[in-house]
Amino acid sequence: MGDILSPALLGDLKHYASWLFIGLGSFFTLVGAIGLMRMPDVFTRMHATSVSDTLGAGFLILGLILQAGLTLVTLKLVFILGLLFMTGPVAAHALAQAALHAGTKPLLSEDRLDRDLGAGADFESAAGTLDDDMAPDQTGDNSNANGKSAKTTAKPKGSSS
Repeated sequence: MGDILSPALLGDLKHYASWLFIGLGSFFTLVGAIGLMRMPDVFTRMHATSVSDTLGAGFLILGLILQAGLTLVTLKLVFILGLLFMTGPVAAHALAQAALHAGTKPLLSEDRLDRDLGAGADFESAAGTLDDDMAPDQTGDNSNANGKSAKTTAKPKGSSS
């Protein structure tokens, strides 16, 4: 039984696992670079690179942690990993907000701003059916901050007013 988990076997297992993680990290980083080149607009490019680069960096650093063992280098790599996990998505969000503020419009397969929910729209299928006796909270108080009643009901299908 002691021969199954020998130190040499565990060392080899750690070595192969670390290279597996390094390979996975390299793969996801490469996929992010390809996504940067292939996507049509700034928002999809940012999404492709931020998601895959965060995952790729995580796998790369996990592989490096396995290579380093329990040393001071491991602690430094954990801090770098935390820094990357916190700053990468925040930076992508800030860039997307800056692009929207600059007037860049995302490319969509359909224009969702001009949809009409008027008389011809099927309100119940879009928003679900609302019952008259549904209350937003357990107390049954449906008043808003001004003290006015805030009861919401859905119009029946086919009604125009």
